Amino acid sequence: MLELTRTFTGCPTGPLKYLVLPHANLIVYPSADAVVILNASSLSLVRVLALREVFPGTQQTVSCLAVDPALKVIVVSTGTRIAAWSLSGVQSNIFRVHSSLILRDGDPVTALDCRAGLLAIGSQKGLSVFTLILENDLLTWTKKWFTGHVDLVDLRPSLTPMNAVPLRLVRSHFSPTLAYIATTTTPNQVISHPRPVSDVLWRYSSTSRGPLTTHSDDPVLYTVTSDSVLRIFLPVIDSPHRLQLHLAIDSFTSLMPSNNLGVSSYSTSKIMWLDKEIIGPVVKTLLEGSSVDNRDVEMEKLREIDEEKLDLFIRVFGDGSLVFSAVANIDRKPPTLLRHFIISRSPPGAIYPSPSNIYILPHAELDRLTLVTSPPLRTFEVSALSLLSGQADSFLLCAAGLDKLPLQDSKISHFVRTPAGRGVAVVRESGGETWMVTDSGANLFQVKSWPSADHVVVLDGGRLIATYSADHSELLLHSNPPSVLTLPRISALFSAPSQSEHESIVGVTDEMSILHIHISTTPCPTLVLHSCDALPLPKRPKLILPVDPMAWSGTTISDYDHLLSISDDGELRFWILEHGKSSGWRCTGKVRTGRTKFTNARCSSAKKSVLVTRDADGQELTIWDSNESEFASGLEHRRIFSAAEPIHDLDWTSTPDNQSILAVGFTHRVELLCQQRKTYFDDDPGWVIYYKIEIGSFVPYPISDSIWLANGSFLVGAGHQMFLFSQTSSFARDTSCSLFESVARSNGPLDDYHPQMLLQCLLWGKLSLVKRIIVKMAQSFQTSNQFRWKPLPIEEYYGKEWTTHRAKPYDFLVGSTNQGELSEDQRFSRALVESLIEQLETHPLSHLTPNEHAHLIVLIQTTLEIDEQRRALDADGFRYVLSMRSFYILNRRIASDPNSPQSGGDVARKTGWRDRLRYRDMIWAFHSESQDILLNTSVAACNGKMLWSDARALGVFIWLNSVDCNEVPHGNNCSNQYMSGDLRDPTACSLFYFALGKFKLVHGLWRQAVWHKEQAIMLKFLSNDFTKPRWKTAALKNAYVLLSKQRFEYAAAFFLLGGSLKDAVSVCIKQLSDFQLAIALARVVEQGNDGPVFQGILRNTVLPMAWLCSWAFWMLRRRDLSVRVLLTPLQDIVDAFGISVKDVGEPYFDDPSLALLFSQLRSKTLQTATGTSEISGKSEFNFVLQVARVFCRMGSLTRDPFLLRRRSSIVIDMDIESRTPSGQSTPKARATVREEEPDRLARKAGLGSLIKSAKHDIQVPEFDLNAFF
Repeated sequence: MLELTRTFTGCPTGPLKYLVLPHANLIVYPSADAVVILNASSLSLVRVLALREVFPGTQQTVSCLAVDPALKVIVVSTGTRIAAWSLSGVQSNIFRVHSSLILRDGDPVTALDCRAGLLAIGSQKGLSVFTLILENDLLTWTKKWFTGHVDLVDLRPSLTPMNAVPLRLVRSHFSPTLAYIATTTTPNQVISHPRPVSDVLWRYSSTSRGPLTTHSDDPVLYTVTSDSVLRIFLPVIDSPHRLQLHLAIDSFTSLMPSNNLGVSSYSTSKIMWLDKEIIGPVVKTLLEGSSVDNRDVEMEKLREIDEEKLDLFIRVFGDGSLVFSAVANIDRKPPTLLRHFIISRSPPGAIYPSPSNIYILPHAELDRLTLVTSPPLRTFEVSALSLLSGQADSFLLCAAGLDKLPLQDSKISHFVRTPAGRGVAVVRESGGETWMVTDSGANLFQVKSWPSADHVVVLDGGRLIATYSADHSELLLHSNPPSVLTLPRISALFSAPSQSEHESIVGVTDEMSILHIHISTTPCPTLVLHSCDALPLPKRPKLILPVDPMAWSGTTISDYDHLLSISDDGELRFWILEHGKSSGWRCTGKVRTGRTKFTNARCSSAKKSVLVTRDADGQELTIWDSNESEFASGLEHRRIFSAAEPIHDLDWTSTPDNQSILAVGFTHRVELLCQQRKTYFDDDPGWVIYYKIEIGSFVPYPISDSIWLANGSFLVGAGHQMFLFSQTSSFARDTSCSLFESVARSNGPLDDYHPQMLLQCLLWGKLSLVKRIIVKMAQSFQTSNQFRWKPLPIEEYYGKEWTTHRAKPYDFLVGSTNQGELSEDQRFSRALVESLIEQLETHPLSHLTPNEHAHLIVLIQTTLEIDEQRRALDADGFRYVLSMRSFYILNRRIASDPNSPQSGGDVARKTGWRDRLRYRDMIWAFHSESQDILLNTSVAACNGKMLWSDARALGVFIWLNSVDCNEVPHGNNCSNQYMSGDLRDPTACSLFYFALGKFKLVHGLWRQAVWHKEQAIMLKFLSNDFTKPRWKTAALKNAYVLLSKQRFEYAAAFFLLGGSLKDAVSVCIKQLSDFQLAIALARVVEQGNDGPVFQGILRNTVLPMAWLCSWAFWMLRRRDLSVRVLLTPLQDIVDAFGISVKDVGEPYFDDPSLALLFSQLRSKTLQTATGTSEISGKSEFNFVLQVARVFCRMGSLTRDPFLLRRRSSIVIDMDIESRTPSGQSTPKARATVREEEPDRLARKAGLGSLIKSAKHDIQVPEFDLNAFF
């Protein structure tokens, strides 16, 4: 999705250190106040070790660096402080703090080395040697001895106990041209050099590598001076603790470089000794792979190197040629004359430019080597045989680091990008530089730099910058020649897209005035102040922020906002700059958030805004949509973050299909939030954390800033370093899809076969279209093993049943002749569906979650079953049966899955199990005229035995209209409850029989329960006459006793036995949390819908519930409010009519089926027509726009993501010509809506023709919702 493709950790300015590990080779170098560890093969970042990890608050730069190859310890120093990290033995590439040391007397460290647990520290006062001990379970450095001043130090360690072997060191003493040998047991030795000593190195003989040998008798010392002359010192025979010069190697005297490349022949590259532990195994591998008879020149050289135990040296000249030389006889006993000769020399240009240091490291392939140079930092892969033979074409460049930047050690303050994100300015504490985005967002190229400034804007993809100085109040354009513009004191400066050659510049003054600055191109770039205006606001805003224009393009600049203003009370306003006669800033929308105390805010080009406000529990992050109306508050997401994880940064980007992605920056991580598609199948939040960028595992610095760039790249700054994350290519092998592709799948348009598309089509009467899709899916599986889908034309969604005539909503259910003409209907059959389901079971479709895949199979199976019996149902009955069939089929599939929790399996997963139908589906059944068929179908779905759990899941006692019909399932439920258990427990059905008044029947059931311990008591108690007050009181007392024992259902039964329906209902609602049971008892006992207990349930419990509030008003004989509440918040209705409702629930305008219900109820009765007349045409139109937005959020409105944005931007005073699914044109508004909304007054004047005539006389816009259905 996103991967770290480039790191900007600074270029090494001196020699490198390296660690050879079994699985990788690491190179180590200092950078500012840290140490950077890279993989030698790819230069990919492994870890950054900062001094602040050991010494918090330290900002000094690293002065010395040493690596202990044996213990895998990295030691650094700064001033008098020394810190050490060790490689974890458990986790690969994990470095942990090892130990620390602070020198006394303020003596700063000047030289450092660490070998085998010994630490040599050179300071201005002298040389100290420390050894590592364990004290109080802590690693502690203890000083062993001390001597005079040093600049360079190199330890000669021993593998035997330290007290048995002398310690040898090399240092420069007083003069850099002197080398000084210090030991623990012998007098010191001074060795003079003609030039300053730049490097020293101890070398061991091949016979001293074994674990049982000591290193006391054969030390060999290499010194390198500033002129790259190597000197070899060997022990004196009679005095092995003293060294004498045996050979000096000067490559310039033996082999002069050419000057073919036009560069200076002198090179600063040092001569480097090749470690035999690295070269030896490679040479042996090459020899073993060749035949003994092979007498090639290259193989002969390898045999000589192996047999003679030659010491190899490498050096790069200024012309790029690479020279290999060898020294023989170093290990010979007794010592003989050393012999130096050239092995090979590559042609000029083999490595160019010439580096100062070169290193040979092992490679994963034993016949190859890794070559690392510094500076410039580069890594090559080279064949060992070709390298020794001097072949110039054998060097394969694997990776290259950046050149040294002037400000690479300066801490990053923040980033500033161009409007399109193709250039970025890195603002540092001591200046900054601009970078261009290259390689499709995978790399950055440094362009310019500038000294310190108060505000910076970057233009033209990073090629042009402008800086503002508060001291001089001047804006400087860094062009040729420079352009200066004097401005008032400004608090913010940013660039904005423009249709001209250069972007424009927008500044915000301290008085919240807006400066709009153009860049004139004739005759040269010049700053021109175009306008200075204040936003037309009643009072001064709290903040004025730029809109993140990451989705803007040159052809649509005028469609997007430029500024976001935030008032003190949290009102968001969006502004666009108008050009022409009435130039200025125009407000394009506003959102009332009600938030105050905000600390950060950002707005995207898609009009998504994010606010961070201080909260009692920490910080509140809210995301708002600009489409605020009476049907949507604009709030899309809310999340509380603790004060322990403060939010430091916010930034937006947009995908090519206009999907917004929000980056929320914390101290060591960045969370990417993506909007999720609204679905019927999952209850996920609207925005989720889609991806996390964690840098804390490899960078100790806190994140300074993070910013989106072009092509979906993401730049993170921490300390003085930058990290570029880029999208993975969808065509790359073994990689996931890119971030933008993944976001589009989560929130973009759906495929035609997606279960959410099929469900919407079925709910809205597109049964023939669903059948065509199913047939096409089956054909795709039949013609190819791989499922391939060609999208249906958009016209397919406007089928014949909708366009040929104004059909009634249920025409498609009673056998329209238009459907019979479709060939897909003839091919749609049970055999085809069963074959398709089998294919889907064995070959699941890609990009569908397991939950969605299960729903797809369920909907296909449901479509078949509904199609076989649909002719006897009306439209609402069809929708109920559709949902009911899907409900049972899906739950049966889940119960049969051994991994589902309902099946009692060991592994639980999210499967979509549901306990009941949605209330929406119950409302369809309530308004259906086929309730007898629905009841029979529901009972059949329960295998002919409907228990109370089934009745509650299907909402039977909610949607049944007739009181007589209520008694039938109630009575059947009584017997089914009694027969459901093996013991035939009378307590399981007492509540339901008592509701029917069948006390004697329960008494008879108790006579058969001889096994029950309460049989004798219940037989005696139920033999009494409960019409008498005495026994009613006794029943009520027993009910309270049962309540105390938490036998709630049985207590409710005794309340009914005592004649207290109100108490029984209260127990059902409060203790059992089953309001449907309360409704069933009330409707059966009160023998109607007008009883006080049932009315109380409706008012106090049902009204606040989404979807059911319309049903509650219908049952309360307020059908006008039943239709009005669909388009009006319940709180407004209860306030206007003085209705007492407790705990009003949240609005439910995010369900598109609400429009379908409204279209049916608006003219169903005279009362509903009256209620409809109270709704203005503007509200109806806004409601349709809200439904359209919901459809788009569900991915099922249209395949063009911008169509919804164009439709939602229509206002009531504009002409509307869009075609609707009905084939009719949306009515045109003929005039601007007046504040009094006279169309509502006209509605109140009367119904029928009177309303029509009134509306005709009053020339106001009226919106006809019927045109959409």
